[in-house]
Amino acid sequence: MLAVIDAGGQAALLAPTEVLAAQHARSIRTLLGPLAQGGQLGGAANATRVALITGSLGVAKKRAALLEAASGEAGIVIGTHALLEEKVMFADLGLVVVDEQHRFGVEQRAALTEKSATGKRPHVLVMTATPIPRTVAITVFGDLDVSVLSELPAGRAAITTHVVPTREKPAFLERTWERIREEVAAGHQAYIVCPRIMATEPEIAAADSDDGATAAISGETDLAGAGADELDAQALNPMASVDQVAEELVAGPLKGLHVETLHGRMPGDEKDAIMRRFSQDPGTDSGIDVLVSTTVIEVGVDVPNATVMVVMDADRFGISQLHQLRGRIGRGGHPGLCLLVTSAPPESPGRERLEMVASTVDGFELARIDLSSRREGDVLGADQSGRKSSLRALSLLRDEDIIVAARAEAEVIVADDPGLSEHTALADLASDLVGPEAADWLDRS
Repeated sequence: MLAVIDAGGQAALLAPTEVLAAQHARSIRTLLGPLAQGGQLGGAANATRVALITGSLGVAKKRAALLEAASGEAGIVIGTHALLEEKVMFADLGLVVVDEQHRFGVEQRAALTEKSATGKRPHVLVMTATPIPRTVAITVFGDLDVSVLSELPAGRAAITTHVVPTREKPAFLERTWERIREEVAAGHQAYIVCPRIMATEPEIAAADSDDGATAAISGETDLAGAGADELDAQALNPMASVDQVAEELVAGPLKGLHVETLHGRMPGDEKDAIMRRFSQDPGTDSGIDVLVSTTVIEVGVDVPNATVMVVMDADRFGISQLHQLRGRIGRGGHPGLCLLVTSAPPESPGRERLEMVASTVDGFELARIDLSSRREGDVLGADQSGRKSSLRALSLLRDEDIIVAARAEAEVIVADDPGLSEHTALADLASDLVGPEAADWLDRS
């Protein structure tokens, strides 16, 4: 980002939630110090400004931030989906950084790259702990350079994941609540994640997020791969809800502990207040021992003292979502424990998916597992759900060696003959299969 600013351009950082966007803004301002105080008393001579644009920003503050972005005064502009609004423009956008890439659609990410007054396409950096299958596909084809951070950040502890099969071993659920009590007794805190907010609503709460965030954009929570037994089990066992689970736990297994609820439909100030209290020492009067929540905690929540997470009806969630959720624990020096509660039959696709999540913490490996069951989405279009693919005979996983070899050969041909004037048959075939509009989507990863 600073290299782009030094070159006279601007950088935009797109985050899926207001909590995460505000967190990034605070962190970057702190890191830059006087360099983030352009035009202010005490600012460095070559300082810039860091602007924050979100949906809940007041009119005056939002107008000022929009002006800073359009004039170029703000070298770094951070925001949520509000950055995608038509009125947001940049003087010279040189870099777009997308955090939690899987939470945005292809067209949303592309929209931000087209907001520079210069008309030039900026460089794009996407970040995620769980690449969507389409990204894996583009990586294999060679149209996306990848850097993998394979080590845990300093101070992070390992996370252990276990499946809790309540169908065969109902007593394991009792042990789950005992583990929470043990962690709380040790001075730690716990999350309990439910797939919906209230028992009376049918919708999965994967879409429960703030600022219009698009959760589960990959469509991974659908039941397309579920077998008959799994669907029957789901019909007989309604999804756990935040309100019902919290009520039952307060009156039963977790009686005496301070339990609070959180979901995306709460007013912003109420959500912030609950998260601030959860971030405090749980031993205080206002502290929280256990937070029963929807997937609103999936990103942008950093509570190092939280060491255990229980995901109810975990088979209702997708692979990348579960991986993101368990990343909320083990963020301090204490090991994390993630328990995936399910009543899915032992041989069902949902159960197998949970066992796979429990077997690895490698995001790319999980993406490949996801890819094997859902396909890669359309690498030449906007569909990244995994239901649609432009490939016919080719299999991304089975034929990766062929794809890599073909890519290398194509690079040699294009280097020697950029216009394909000596390879007219190949040029005609590429034009028929792809076309300029489809090829452009490869740049919109």
